[in-house]
Amino acid sequence: MSFTPLHDRVLVRRIEGEAKTSGGLIIPDTAKEKPQEGEIVAVGAGAKDEDGERIAMDVKAGDRILFGKWSGTEIKLDGEDLVIMKESDILGVMA
Repeated sequence: MSFTPLHDRVLVRRIEGEAKTSGGLIIPDTAKEKPQEGEIVAVGAGAKDEDGERIAMDVKAGDRILFGKWSGTEIKLDGEDLVIMKESDILGVMA
């Protein structure tokens, strides 16, 4: 993939959740919510502060993250559904 986000933006691939409940019931596609967990595919270089200095990003490609339900903009790139969002939309990095 030849896409690099600008500034403090990240490109995220959603990680699909389980299709079954803990009790064994299968959840149909129409009842599933969009996952709020993803893997970072690409990161921008970082925003600039008032002095023009680059602010380093806290995340890197390959990190698993949690983000808000309505965060980011959905895009289709090379036939794959991805989300592009600002680093500030990320709630946390999973260990």
